[in-house]
Parts: sequence; structure tokens; C-alpha cells
Amino acid sequence: MKKRHNFKNMKIWKSALDISFLISDVLVKFPKEEQYNLTSKMSRCSISMPSNISEGSARTNKSFSHFIDISLGSSFELYTQILIAQHKKIITPEKVRELEEKIEEWQRMTTSFQNSLDVFFLCSFLFFLKTRIWKLKI
Repeated sequence: MKKRHNFKNMKIWKSALDISFLISDVLVKFPKEEQYNLTSKMSRCSISMPSNISEGSARTNKSFSHFIDISLGSSFELYTQILIAQHKKIITPEKVRELEEKIEEWQRMTTSFQNSLDVFFLCSFLFFLKTRIWKLKI
């Protein structure tokens, strides 16, 4: 059985969860008329970030990388929605900067982690090919 990642010990999962908590705290102050629009969308995106990491952690590295892609996509979508909230004067520029810094830091960490998964997958695949070719020569 292949070793799986323990998402609870992963820095990218913890950081995504922190962002989700921050967004949840911000959304409490949103006007009621945004409840089914921006509030709902921002909540779903922020929840998607750690959720896809935890779900993907139970999969193969190749599949995990796909779940990280989804999580990263949610973070970019969330940032767009933050800018829309700023335009509507629901979020202050200071809060936008704070959230932007946290999201960008998370995106860098997550992309770096994903790259390491991709390198591991490539190395494993090359090793597999090498052993198959070596067996054919005998």
C-alpha cells in the first residue's frame, strides 16, 4: 500500500484553513443583500482551498497534484471576489492587502509543494521505465 500524505500535518493545509477562518470572520460583516451572491461565493472558495488539499492527500501524487490545481484555482477566484468586495466598498483596502498577502504566500507555498510532487512523480516514472527496459535486455 502506498504512503499517503497526512493533511493535518501539512503547512499548506493549515495555512488554507487559516485563510478560510479569516474569510469567515470578514463575511460576518457583509451586508445581508450579498448573502446569496458574494458572501456565498467567497465562503465556498475559501472552504474549497483546504478541503481539496485534504481530499487529494488520500490519493496518488499525480491525483493529489490535480486536487492542488483545484485548490489553487479557488484561491485565485477568492482573490477576484475580494477585489469585487473592495470595489463595492464592503472591504477596506487595508483588509484587502492583508488577505492578498496571506493568499499570495499560500499560493507560493502550495505551488512549491505541487512542483515537488510533480518531480517525485516524474522520477518514479523514469525509475519504472529504467527497470522495465533493463528487464527486457536480459
